[in-house]
Amino acid sequence: MKFETKAIHVGQAPEPATGAINVPIFQTSTYVQKSPGTHKGYEYSRTGNPTRTALEECLASLEEGKYGLAFASGMAAISTVLNLLKTGDQVVSCDDLYGGTYRIFEKVYRDYGLDFVYVEPTNPATFEKAITKKTRMVWLETPTNPLLKIVDLKAVAKIARKHKLISVMDNTFATPYFQKPLTMGIDIVVHSTTKFLGGHSDVIGGAIVTSNKKYYERMKFCQNAVGGVPGPMDCFLVLRGLKTLSVRMKEHEKNAKKIALFLQKHPKVKKVLYPGLKNHPQHKLAAKQMDGFGAIISFVLKSNLAGAKRFLSKLKLFALAESLGGVESLAEHPAIMTHASLPKNVRDSLGISDSFVRISVGIENVDDLIEDLKSGLAVV
Repeated sequence: MKFETKAIHVGQAPEPATGAINVPIFQTSTYVQKSPGTHKGYEYSRTGNPTRTALEECLASLEEGKYGLAFASGMAAISTVLNLLKTGDQVVSCDDLYGGTYRIFEKVYRDYGLDFVYVEPTNPATFEKAITKKTRMVWLETPTNPLLKIVDLKAVAKIARKHKLISVMDNTFATPYFQKPLTMGIDIVVHSTTKFLGGHSDVIGGAIVTSNKKYYERMKFCQNAVGGVPGPMDCFLVLRGLKTLSVRMKEHEKNAKKIALFLQKHPKVKKVLYPGLKNHPQHKLAAKQMDGFGAIISFVLKSNLAGAKRFLSKLKLFALAESLGGVESLAEHPAIMTHASLPKNVRDSLGISDSFVRISVGIENVDDLIEDLKSGLAVV
């Protein structure tokens, strides 16, 4: 089955009792057993729920993995992956990553004895150079958040295998429509299903996909033991979003390409970061390992904080809000919003300045979006 067909059909056969075309929302906390320990595959909805099972099967198929796990948020998924580690273990991570990931690394798991090292991710050799006897995991994003750097997944996966490390990739920005890390040697993929997979800004969720049975069984145990699971309505909403993922991603990218070119030529924009632009430092690598460049654009204004605030406040169609990946366009200020948990010196070293803006391009008419950006830039 091709991607578009999987998104609509895998795990989603018509309900046998009634013939309902959509997977029912099994709004139940528990399941009646015929006798103690004899049940129909479900016993308690923290452990398993048929609506969640459908979502997990569909997600696994889209990432070309064997096993899927759904969670109440992307952060719950990330936390569960980290539960594969023990006190004293080290994670080598790319230095540019989602602020919430940095926060859980530094403010939660470091307190439990894990160590985190951050490297510039565009050169695979930097990962290998950072590996020590304590290293157990490599953590990746590509494109990274918010600088949109591209990591050579095959090269880093090879390094991880050489040193017997667990390789983890956050595929939220690209989605499995544009990029399939497991096929390039990555062990575990994580998602915030809140974003493009859900696609409508109406649900919070997370996911893990892997083909490694050992890792899956441990994370499945932790999913049940810790309990950060999504409710059936949330699973239903993400499943609904997956059905149109391929259609939406095509429109997202088409609009993003036009907007990136517009911003690149605007006199009040200092720099545009988008992997689809030929002047992006890793454009050729992105074109090689991705099937599309996505819908996230970051850019630097020729202004200061006050000018960036005027720009963002003037926008009408680009809603000023955290998150990304919905059908509507969003704009945000990473230094104040999504990446405020990074210390200022870290933000400065990465280049997340007061004039740095990130936008998530929606599927509205692109001419309307460009006019909205023009009105914002006029007050910078």
